[in-house]
Amino acid sequence: MPLVPMRAILQASLDAYRKGPPFAVGAYNINNMEQMQGIMLAANKTQSPIIVQASRGALKYADMDYLKHLMLAAVELNPAIPIAMHLDHGNSLDTAKKAIGLGFTSVMIDGSLLEDGKTASDYEYNIRVTKEVVDYARKFGVTTEGELGTLGGIEDGVGSGKIHLTDPDQAVDFVKKTGVDALAVAIGTSHGAYKFKTEPKIAFDIVEKIRKKIPDVFLVSHGSSSVPHELIDIINKYGGNMQKTMGVPLESLKKAIALGINKINVDTDGRLAVTAAIRKFFAENPDKFDPRDYLKPAREALAAVIEERMIAFGTAGHIKDVKLATLEDMKAFYIKKPETRNQ
Repeated sequence: MPLVPMRAILQASLDAYRKGPPFAVGAYNINNMEQMQGIMLAANKTQSPIIVQASRGALKYADMDYLKHLMLAAVELNPAIPIAMHLDHGNSLDTAKKAIGLGFTSVMIDGSLLEDGKTASDYEYNIRVTKEVVDYARKFGVTTEGELGTLGGIEDGVGSGKIHLTDPDQAVDFVKKTGVDALAVAIGTSHGAYKFKTEPKIAFDIVEKIRKKIPDVFLVSHGSSSVPHELIDIINKYGGNMQKTMGVPLESLKKAIALGINKINVDTDGRLAVTAAIRKFFAENPDKFDPRDYLKPAREALAAVIEERMIAFGTAGHIKDVKLATLEDMKAFYIKKPETRNQ
């Protein structure tokens, strides 16, 4: 099975929302081989379709070509699992072009921020850069994701640090003017590990309103790691110094899924699992020095966290519901029905 356009995977989620019971698809970030392997271990065990994404920070760390071939290896070794390869928080048309040229089947353009990935943009800028990427990506059948509103926190150097919730009426206008397949909405979640000091208040009413106003667009929740206390406790027990913090409770994410969220981005939880496993291993095995010795438990810990998320999001068992499509199929879809391309 080749890499799948993200639209095909998210369509299965949208269909389930309409018919019940709903489920969302997790999008999990990778930077190296062990993360890729851990993600696929969880996907195989739960029989879940999967969105694997690389941020600009990951591309800088590992190089696009390395990440591309890690993802292609995952496809070759896991032929029964629908896998989409997604660019997370692309900052410009040039970045999107590079990703598409390497075979990414989905790209995000975050026009809510300027090209520096830190400064909040204005609405007109967001529309302009998002439409540029959408128009280019459709020529290749590639799925597009935009963002409206801004999240709190900063991760991988991305984020203004300020929260500006998405306006449902503006979301209608934004989708109409840009044609994005998926829309990341700001509903009170936050990037990074240090999200909240107390349990966050998620704007479920905004999810509900946006879903009713744009029923055919896939909705995305960024900054949705749960930041488990037990992982932070392990990190601190074995020499870490992480401060008290809270993430987005799984129960809140389940409620958001029931209201129409289709894609949920998870990165920090995986980082915490890997760090906790490695710190514990070194504390208990001070004589070890072979990276394979400590990366193996790290890979297993990551797989366990992602398996838990796949079950919580309801993704488990849904590989059969993804109607497989190729980029060529999507090219034909966008050409044939430009006026209904978000349906």
